[in-house]
Amino acid sequence: MPRHAPAPGRFAPAFRRPVLAMAAAVAAGLVAVAAPAAPAAATSGDGHCEAGYVGLTYDDGPTPEYTEPLLSALRENGVRATLFNIGEKAEKNRELVEAEKEAGMWIANHSWSHPNLTKLPEDEIRSQLARTQDLLEEITGTAPTLFRPPFGSTDATVKGVAEGLGMTQIIWDVDTRDWSGKSAEEIVEEAVTVQSGEIILMHDGYPATIEAIPAIAENLRGRDLCPGMISPTTGKAVKPADDPVSP
Repeated sequence: MPRHAPAPGRFAPAFRRPVLAMAAAVAAGLVAVAAPAAPAAATSGDGHCEAGYVGLTYDDGPTPEYTEPLLSALRENGVRATLFNIGEKAEKNRELVEAEKEAGMWIANHSWSHPNLTKLPEDEIRSQLARTQDLLEEITGTAPTLFRPPFGSTDATVKGVAEGLGMTQIIWDVDTRDWSGKSAEEIVEEAVTVQSGEIILMHDGYPATIEAIPAIAENLRGRDLCPGMISPTTGKAVKPADDPVSP
């Protein structure tokens, strides 16, 4: 079960100057949002993954202000993550979804407009998931195999619809609660409780979340843990199938 449950309402965290400046530059068009022609390859570790793998996940993107700084921080720290994208945001920011793919991230389904799916009839649930699935496949060339319900709100119908569309429902083990206004240090404190095979919940949309990435990556390396992919079979973090660096 998740260690924390997110609330539908979120509060903006305190902004930190370096990340805010970068985000502002992106929003102003001073920094390109498209992925560079030859990005620094993000890996799941430096080959020392004896303690196993964990899943870093970021919900609610892509965002014009934060996705590119998020990808830059992940690449700079040699980290790969699973990005649960909202369909209507992906439609408006196709170049950012392409940048996510170019950066070596795994792209997953987070519904079309982020509703509480358990409050919808089955046909609307299917539309929410299928529209997002079709769009992400159109942009990336690959249909997502993972789905996360908004707010973690799910039931047998939601899970069944996702499975019918070829996706495994993924919740989380550790909620950093970055959506509640936590500082980067507080986000790190939550994240580093993760254990092998477990999944961490974070979001695309907060400067403090981006600032936390170097310390999270350092902690994982110090514990011989590596960021891994989420298995659509087990729902656990495992060795990436396409990562030649990992043992």
